[in-house]
Amino acid sequence: MGSGGARHTAVAMAALGSLTAAALAGCGSSAGDGADARGSGPGDKAGQASATADPTRIPDVGDRYQRLVPKDSRQVVAVYGDGPDSADATVVLYTKQGSAWHRDRSWAAHNGTKGWTADHRENDKRSPVGVFTLTDAGGVLPDPDTGKGLPYTRSASFAAPRWWEKSYWHDFDYVIAIDYNRVKGTPPNDPTRPRGASKGGGIWLHMDHGSGTSACVSLPKPGMEYLLRALDPDAHPVVVMGDKARLKA
Repeated sequence: MGSGGARHTAVAMAALGSLTAAALAGCGSSAGDGADARGSGPGDKAGQASATADPTRIPDVGDRYQRLVPKDSRQVVAVYGDGPDSADATVVLYTKQGSAWHRDRSWAAHNGTKGWTADHRENDKRSPVGVFTLTDAGGVLPDPDTGKGLPYTRSASFAAPRWWEKSYWHDFDYVIAIDYNRVKGTPPNDPTRPRGASKGGGIWLHMDHGSGTSACVSLPKPGMEYLLRALDPDAHPVVVMGDKARLKA
């Protein structure tokens, strides 16, 4: 799946057993390469209220994480968690024009039900803090973009199990893989965990159901559609994610 070329859309209708296995492999249940830094629309409180004096820096992100954003990255999805133990967050898309970062759009969002961690573990219900690349997308629904967006795998295998609460059934209609403990260039629900199962995985941006997640970051449907249309492999997009206090460190 080369960047900047034609979109590669795989359509696979799986049996019910495959649906269950793939859905459970996503959203923090067990998930490439990213800098795991250990140690709605307009009007959000993170991107707007705290304008930076230096346009060459991502707002409200300290030196520690600024340094982890690749030099060639021109798109950053910043996830500002309300607190270390909070499931509430704000997602802001920044694009780089010349040497300056510009705020594009923002949405109310959710992260892990127990908040954030710099040492994510399987089933800890916390989202990993760090800077991670965004290289692959997919979902139950057709790709909303037909241009130069992220490689997209459409498959019924993304569907949430029907024994989950109904409000969760559409969580994985659209997903963007966060490259934490996964192999880049594979579908988001690929189960390979390079760092081992104990480090968790299947960390995604996906559709919101109105509350915290297993470890993923969830956005409203318009936000996911916008990101899928906007993110360009040639711009080397990354996600910078964590609670506000830690991101400023």
